[in-house]
Amino acid sequence: MSAVDFLAQEKIWFEKPRYDEAERRFYERVNGPSQTTQDVGANTILQDIARARENIQKSLAGLKTTLCNRGSGQPSPSQQSQLSSSSSSPADQGEIICRIKSLELENHSLHKVVEDLRAALSKLECRVAVLEKSPAAVTPAPAPSVPYTNGTTVQQKTSNPAKEEEDDDDDDIDLFGSDEDEEAEKLKEQRLKEYAEKKAKKPGVIAKSSILLDVKPWDDETDMVKLEECVRSVQADGLLWGTSKLVPVGYGIKKLQIACVVEDDKVGTDMLEEEITKFEDYIQSVDVAAFNKI
Repeated sequence: MSAVDFLAQEKIWFEKPRYDEAERRFYERVNGPSQTTQDVGANTILQDIARARENIQKSLAGLKTTLCNRGSGQPSPSQQSQLSSSSSSPADQGEIICRIKSLELENHSLHKVVEDLRAALSKLECRVAVLEKSPAAVTPAPAPSVPYTNGTTVQQKTSNPAKEEEDDDDDDIDLFGSDEDEEAEKLKEQRLKEYAEKKAKKPGVIAKSSILLDVKPWDDETDMVKLEECVRSVQADGLLWGTSKLVPVGYGIKKLQIACVVEDDKVGTDMLEEEITKFEDYIQSVDVAAFNKI
């Protein structure tokens, strides 16, 4: 049983405040007005609580009656008596009527949405049934491209075996199409050749890198000027040497730090290290300090 049904069927003594008031007046007439202000306030609070409970009970009874009327048609005699007993509060009835109207509007809109969904579902089922029964559609062959020669379209023959057999029976020689087809093929070849030549002449992007090398000598007595000359003597296609400087390492020893720009497809770091370390009298080792793409 839901809370609404429980409150609707609960038996409440709605007339208790009246009996309490009559009892209070009786004792006042007998004993005089000896009741304190606190008792009066308590009775007032009890009366307000009773009125609130009565209003709640009437509202729940009216809502239950309305729901029963919408579900089963006409209300029962007991429900009619409850409805008539709750008709003493016009404000509560107006609020319930407004709620009922809003519920009816919402119900109507939901019914409309359900009907639309049913109609869409039925259409979809019919379409699926038709697609399942019908054979697979044959995809049409793509239309052959029509070449242009000097602004005039050239007709090309379609590859239809049956039609070709009929044409062979009627006319064995094509008097008009052969020259035009040859001219179209020549024009197509010429344009492809021109495009290939134009693309070949276009310069491509050359990938380059900037490399910073650390060249270390054997000791502090090594001639660094001669060492740099040996490093710069390494020449290759795609190699360009840049600035250089001496960087102190320690104990009076300095290393040569030199920059260069190389083309990635022609010169690599391994080749540079191999060529530079050939000068064993001056160079101990070569390290790549920095490598950046340009």
